[in-house]
Amino acid sequence: MWASGDYAHLAEDLIWDLGPGLVRAAGIGRDQRVLDVAAGSGNAAIPAALAGADVVASDLTPELFAAGRREAAEVGVTVRWEEGDAEALPYGDTAFDAVISCLGLMFAPHHQRAADELLRVTRPGGTIGLLSWTPDGFIGRMFAAMKPFAPPPPPGAQPPPMWGSEDHVRELLGPRVTDVRAGKRTVAFEFATGASFRDYFKAFYGPTIATYASLAATPERVIALDEALADLGDEALAGGGVIEAEYLVLVATRR
Repeated sequence: MWASGDYAHLAEDLIWDLGPGLVRAAGIGRDQRVLDVAAGSGNAAIPAALAGADVVASDLTPELFAAGRREAAEVGVTVRWEEGDAEALPYGDTAFDAVISCLGLMFAPHHQRAADELLRVTRPGGTIGLLSWTPDGFIGRMFAAMKPFAPPPPPGAQPPPMWGSEDHVRELLGPRVTDVRAGKRTVAFEFATGASFRDYFKAFYGPTIATYASLAATPERVIALDEALADLGDEALAGGGVIEAEYLVLVATRR
């Protein structure tokens, strides 16, 4: 799914600045061993390297690494790009000083399994930093609009935007963390119309592309999804000419 479209293009256009914000919130600094889980094209891994950290960018979709390598080379930093599953990270216990994820880990289908892996590879006293779309924010509502049209999720899968619920993440991490700091923020997307938002995501965003691909044999459902996404975009744009997409930043210390 994530190899379809052009996620690196979308990340650069819409969300690249969220990565540096997560790095600052997590206090990433020089000589720390940092793992970026579900790193995509590196919008958190590269800023972490710029902050002086020794960074591994791990993702289940290595097709995204080429754009990340180009960006890292352009800004003059070294990042190790390694294929890995967020639910079965290929690293030893307590291997990292900080483990972060910017809009990536939230798409691992089994939330508790992914949270357990985060905790396993973070050293005691280390930092976990997560940035996720909220359920009630614009992207959360986009996923809700696509859900009736999308193929069934894997057994036991939970909706990605649940990672944007502070209560949900606190429950996943449980007593294994302390000093939890969380807050909601927004990022603005500029689109002229709801239809232009829809068409952009149809062209570049893997989950939207996959949903439409599943409807190829039912053109009437394609039309219905087209209308639902355009209406969602128009509703959001009516508030002030930009789409404000809400996300949660949560940082915690591993006990």
